[in-house]
Amino acid sequence: MFDVGASELLMIIIVAVVVIGPKDMPMALRTAGRWIGKMRKVSNHFRAGIDAMVREAELEEMERKWREQNEAIMKASAIDSPHLPTAEEMQAPPASLPPAAPAPADGTEGVAPLTDAREVEASGRGEPHLQPPP
Repeated sequence: MFDVGASELLMIIIVAVVVIGPKDMPMALRTAGRWIGKMRKVSNHFRAGIDAMVREAELEEMERKWREQNEAIMKASAIDSPHLPTAEEMQAPPASLPPAAPAPADGTEGVAPLTDAREVEASGRGEPHLQPPP
């Protein structure tokens, strides 16, 4: 980052020992370490904020592209089919279906009776078989 070589670092250490003194050097290094830690923390916080803003911008751009593609697909499908059903038409039952059959009076509501396992074994088929609905 600062591109400090070995000879330059050695010169900084010699100047620091002469100016600060060997007795106060540990406390000075501790203080410098705390300041560097605080700067890193602020830098990481700032970087995380920038990254979040970039992700949000990318997400908005992707949503815009998706919306444009969706509109293009909807326009293309509108050209292919002249009439798209509205929400009311989709909820209303179609007029072409026959009316529903009334429920049986015995309360079975169109459920086919199950075959007894003994009947299946007696028939020789070996697997249970459900009868088709009426």
